[in-house]
Amino acid sequence: MLAFVTGAAGFIGSNLVDALLQAGHSVVGFDNLSTGQMEFLKDATQSPCFRLERGDLVDGPHLARAMAGCDFVFHFAANADVRFGLQHPSKDLEQNAIGTWRVLDAMRSNRIERIAFASTGSVYGEPQIFPTPEDAPFPIQTSLYATSKVAAEGLISAYCEGFGMRGYIFRFVSILGERYTHGHVFDFYRQLRVHPEYLEVLGNGRQRKSYLYVKDCVEAIFTALERAEATVNIFNLGPDEYCEVNESIGWICGHLGVSPQIRYAGGERGWIGDSPFIFLDCARIRELGWRPRLNIRQGIVRTVEFLQDNEWVLARR
Repeated sequence: MLAFVTGAAGFIGSNLVDALLQAGHSVVGFDNLSTGQMEFLKDATQSPCFRLERGDLVDGPHLARAMAGCDFVFHFAANADVRFGLQHPSKDLEQNAIGTWRVLDAMRSNRIERIAFASTGSVYGEPQIFPTPEDAPFPIQTSLYATSKVAAEGLISAYCEGFGMRGYIFRFVSILGERYTHGHVFDFYRQLRVHPEYLEVLGNGRQRKSYLYVKDCVEAIFTALERAEATVNIFNLGPDEYCEVNESIGWICGHLGVSPQIRYAGGERGWIGDSPFIFLDCARIRELGWRPRLNIRQGIVRTVEFLQDNEWVLARR
């Protein structure tokens, strides 16, 4: 298979590229390197089966040329800046929704029929059902990021129905692990590195979240691609557990050997659009035989270890 991966130099994308190459596939990576890191592609660039195209999703002609000859598209490029989305409201629309349309139209022009898409559990907003299944009703959206992902999912479904494509949509919980460059573990580690005597926490620390280790995430994607055959296949991806932010703080501090004073900003949400409880029902992907190898605590510790060993990531933020 010749795979086309958008966001190839990003956190999840680069892990996916490595896994595809290790499985014997060839890969064309596509990334504008606005947030992706060439260091994450260090191993991939040593392979004769990998080629990187530096470009932006909004450049439709370049995207279509780069995609020519590929068999499968993994669309993982996105603006993932959920917290500050309201400061640049056009970015989610342009990079996530319109960018997905550009990818789909490039697929159509190249007669590529299969796409895997990195969506988010945030599309459920603040649901009433926990754990939340794939067929839960969509509530009023609370973030521009999730709204753009809902739009992208709709575009994929419409192109699959209209042009004979097959789609695999993955609604992730928050992903952790090697090459992680944003999120609460990153923020807490960076703070504690500078001032280990105190830690500033958005919200009240009682937000309940679910996290999945990145290599487990990639394995789940491969499982779905091998065994799901509907026109549009939608899967929640996450563990069968969640933790409070306070528990995560305890694991991080315990690993680092620090006992900071915790300074809470207050309120049940860290920011506008921050869901205070995320816990997905992943029975559908479990039925295909996939289970995560690491639990949340192990994933958080692996992430801290990566940051300790790669502190250059902090400077590139």
